[in-house]
Amino acid sequence: MNKKERFEKIIEYFSINQPVAETELHYTNAYELLVAVILSAQCTDKRVNIITPKFFEKYPTAKVLSKSTQEEIFELVRTCSYPNNKAKHLLGMAKMLVDEFNEIVPSDINLLQKLPGVGRKTANVIASVIYNKPTLAVDTHVFRVSARLGLTTNSKTPLETEKQLIKYIPDELIPIAHHWLILHGRYVCQARKPKCDVCGIRDYCKFYEILNND
Repeated sequence: MNKKERFEKIIEYFSINQPVAETELHYTNAYELLVAVILSAQCTDKRVNIITPKFFEKYPTAKVLSKSTQEEIFELVRTCSYPNNKAKHLLGMAKMLVDEFNEIVPSDINLLQKLPGVGRKTANVIASVIYNKPTLAVDTHVFRVSARLGLTTNSKTPLETEKQLIKYIPDELIPIAHHWLILHGRYVCQARKPKCDVCGIRDYCKFYEILNND
């Protein structure tokens, strides 16, 4: 099975069996998703979803958040990973969103990456989830799963993985493909013990193929 066929089979499977796939972060608008994704770095979505209700109650908009202090923000995010850095980034992000973007979260990934705490992965999430743009965020799940499946080859960085994936995924499916791969990595193709026995795409998986030929 060549790479093109592998992509086609895997996309067909997910299209049929998981036609709806969305982020597990809780949000109601672009600002809230931006905050949640910044908090989610090296942290579980479950933990972020515990933090954000009180956070959004106190800081319902970027403007309100921009008037806070790093110390006050820290108190609300202290249970997530790297709370000091994230408090600093959230405050800086809010101030820039107010001062330079009129509180409107930009759709362009280059503009998004100007915001404190926003790297390429976060920018791609916002662009795809909020604006349905054909951008694909590569987190640890996407990086691992795409390599195991054989969708990527010898990729050393998230950017390499992103480029290899979007080459074979139709533009209109790129936003949902991001969630397919994340959710598959979170619940089936787990890092330490992949659940190959219940995996619906194992017949198209390079890792499973090698495992059974050993």
